[in-house]
Amino acid sequence: MEEDKEKIQEETSEINESENADEDNQEHNEENENEQVIEEDVEETEEDRLKEEIRKLKEEKIRVLAEMENMRKRFDREKIDSIKYGSINFARDILSPGDNLERALSAINKEDDHPESIKNLIEGLLMVKKELTSTLEKNGITKIDTLNKNFDPNLHQAMMEIENNDLDEGVVVQEIQTGYMMHDRLLRPAMVGVSKKSKKETEKETDQDLISDEEDKEKTLKT
Repeated sequence: MEEDKEKIQEETSEINESENADEDNQEHNEENENEQVIEEDVEETEEDRLKEEIRKLKEEKIRVLAEMENMRKRFDREKIDSIKYGSINFARDILSPGDNLERALSAINKEDDHPESIKNLIEGLLMVKKELTSTLEKNGITKIDTLNKNFDPNLHQAMMEIENNDLDEGVVVQEIQTGYMMHDRLLRPAMVGVSKKSKKETEKETDQDLISDEEDKEKTLKT
């Protein structure tokens, strides 16, 4: 009997120890699983953070490259403009002697029988005028065509109005001072005289317009 009791106690003790061991192992496994989950969460959070930083760096790189490209294009435009228009102030200054040369030549009566010395002087002035015109054209400076053109406030400066019933109003009929363009920029506007209708002609056209309006109204009422 005593031996049986001892065996039963031993078996019970072994069972308890086994159960305790199983519980310890289960707790240990649960702890390991929890630690693994935490480590995975940390790894995922760190990976997301790194991906976000990479995305931001890519966007910043693209923005910097775009800004550099815009700066390069702006620099190229400024470089081209400086080459094309760098002498614009000098070009304006050189137009004044050209105007004086034109006035001097226009003041000479070509029908008079001038002495040989005057003829030589005129020929010299004409050669200077031709060379000046050629030099201006080489630098992209050209005259503005004005006569018989419609008045353009971007190119012309109206100095007077001249009555002319044969033309529409606003047509350039006289050029007082030549205008010039430098490439696609206005160097100096042309000073011009533009046509206008006489008072009688204006009143006549107004009356005709009124009659025409009345006739249109009558046609509309009949229909």
